[in-house]
Amino acid sequence: MIPETQVAVVGAGPVGLTLAARLAQHGVRVSLLEQAPWHLGEGSKALCMQRETLEIWARIGIGERVAKRGVQWRVGRTYFGARELFSVELPGTSADHFPPFVNISQTEVEELLLDRCRALGVDLRWGHRLEGLTDDGAGVPLVLATDSGPRELTARYVVGTDGAHSTVRDLIGVGFPGHTHDDHFLICDIRAHLPFPNERRFFFDPPWNPGRQVLIHPQPDDTWRIDWQIAPDTDIEAERADGRLDRRIRAVVGPATDYDLVWMTVYRFHQRLADAFRRGNAFLAGDAAHLYAPFGARGLNSGAADAENLAWKLAMVLRGETPETLLDSYESERRLAAEDNLAVTDATMRFMAPSGPLQRLWRNLILRGSTRFAALRRRVNSGRLAEPFSYLASPIVEGGPDDPTLPRHGGVAPDARLSDGSRLKERFGPSFVLLLAAAPPELAAASIQAPWPGPVEVVADEGLAPVYGSAGPRAWIVRPDGHLASSLALTTSGGKAELAQLVEMVGRAAGRGRGSAPG
Repeated sequence: MIPETQVAVVGAGPVGLTLAARLAQHGVRVSLLEQAPWHLGEGSKALCMQRETLEIWARIGIGERVAKRGVQWRVGRTYFGARELFSVELPGTSADHFPPFVNISQTEVEELLLDRCRALGVDLRWGHRLEGLTDDGAGVPLVLATDSGPRELTARYVVGTDGAHSTVRDLIGVGFPGHTHDDHFLICDIRAHLPFPNERRFFFDPPWNPGRQVLIHPQPDDTWRIDWQIAPDTDIEAERADGRLDRRIRAVVGPATDYDLVWMTVYRFHQRLADAFRRGNAFLAGDAAHLYAPFGARGLNSGAADAENLAWKLAMVLRGETPETLLDSYESERRLAAEDNLAVTDATMRFMAPSGPLQRLWRNLILRGSTRFAALRRRVNSGRLAEPFSYLASPIVEGGPDDPTLPRHGGVAPDARLSDGSRLKERFGPSFVLLLAAAPPELAAASIQAPWPGPVEVVADEGLAPVYGSAGPRAWIVRPDGHLASSLALTTSGGKAELAQLVEMVGRAAGRGRGSAPG
């Protein structure tokens, strides 16, 4: 059987679009299947885009546009009642390419990703609902329903990016255990001229939502996102009809402020993790694989990291450059990231929505005491913001967390300005990158012609030294997803033995295993 497409991605949300675009950039034939008849685009939904997500989108070609269009913020304030408890300034400098977070509607990002997918030649099929699949080992035949009748499509691999109610996950028989929080949350996107600064504001027990929480985020075009924690039996349509919804909003924006209600929805938080991220030739990514409470912006950002992690691995396997066992590292790396995210958001939700009177009493004592004692203030949990996950436990990553020769920024290779003024991170994405700092010129020259397992770009530049330390001549291996894989101390003379060792290191990072250098 010859597959009609190499990878079928099911679900054209932000994760599916990111994955399809990255696969296409790696030269993979990809079909993106979406059951909706067109791009629906509903409200802000996922809102906070992390710096490393912007870096992924920069490789696709939209990162700068998202950052320029979005609202950049660095300060998050937390309140108890009407009193500010503390503020947190996110790390970063004016020299950074992207800010720590940018607020922009998920709908706008999806439109930009759609344009890039079309330009990259992705086979985008609207109105195709997945109804069945089988995995015969050599490929995955899909059964699709369309308005014009049933269709079939055979793919070498299939990836479910079709959200919390994933059809792919159900069809491959993967469980989705977890729990759902009792309280509901109301989101309103409103458009209004407000005197608020560009910062996140989180309120515990404000006078205008007693006993519960409110979160406020800025968006472009004088649009503001307000999240209220509400009782499970709240009837929002009744509130809208009798004016209580208006009073909710005016408690935030002021009694005389004109505003337009742009979008409104009510939702519940889920904490769930799929039993497996891979079954044979089928994979799960994004909300199909994991669901988190959104405080800390770990949903879309984690899904984009899933897509970036899986794209280069599928591409290398499909090109025949590495064994298929490389694909096993997708689950081992991204499942650990999901477990870490769940632990963080579980702790946040236990503090935000304590279960039972004793937990609520303890939480309230911490909040009241935090107005007087800094030690208690540190125990207030309004959501630890997302950061890149470090794959230190991965079978294809070498070097421990205390290894000073393998510098890490959340597992992602630090950025640097090269001597020609370009950014080092502009080199990440298409291939492995070999970074050489103070290396012998002979080694740099020989590296270009080395028998690498797939494409490798060699970067030897004096601009690396300020960022990567001064521990003498050294090499670092950076994966196509921007994560550091390993490092090697070099001698001042270089030589064939060191080059062979670097080739073997790249081979291990590409899943070839220890002692199996190519060529």
